[in-house]
Amino acid sequence: MATRVLMVKLWPYEAAAIAFEAIPRTLAQNCGVNVIRTMTALQGKHANGENAWIGIDGNTGVITDVKEKKIGDAYNVKAQTFKTAIEAACLLLRIDDIVSGVKKKQPPGAKAPSKPQVETEGDADNEPIIPE
Repeated sequence: MATRVLMVKLWPYEAAAIAFEAIPRTLAQNCGVNVIRTMTALQGKHANGENAWIGIDGNTGVITDVKEKKIGDAYNVKAQTFKTAIEAACLLLRIDDIVSGVKKKQPPGAKAPSKPQVETEGDADNEPIIPE
């Protein structure tokens, strides 16, 4: 999908594709099959364009036509999963901005924020708790 998008940065699509690969990988791990072989075979079948409904049977770990076996998820479960993932990513980006110390630009002529006051309650040596 990422190679079909023209004139748009591809990295969000590639990141989403990598994230979606975690679903069959986790399913294969939980089934106890050889994950590398199963994922390679699944990717090969998808790359050949054989059938868009090829997936992993969660009970046996065999690659199969999930539509034929009537294995599926409800739309509302998938939609909520995507919403939760997007919210989590946004939260991580906000936390990253806070931790990295990104400051908003101040208008010209605005005073710089004052240095926070440190309480001078000392420890046993009468030194400040936070060194200046």
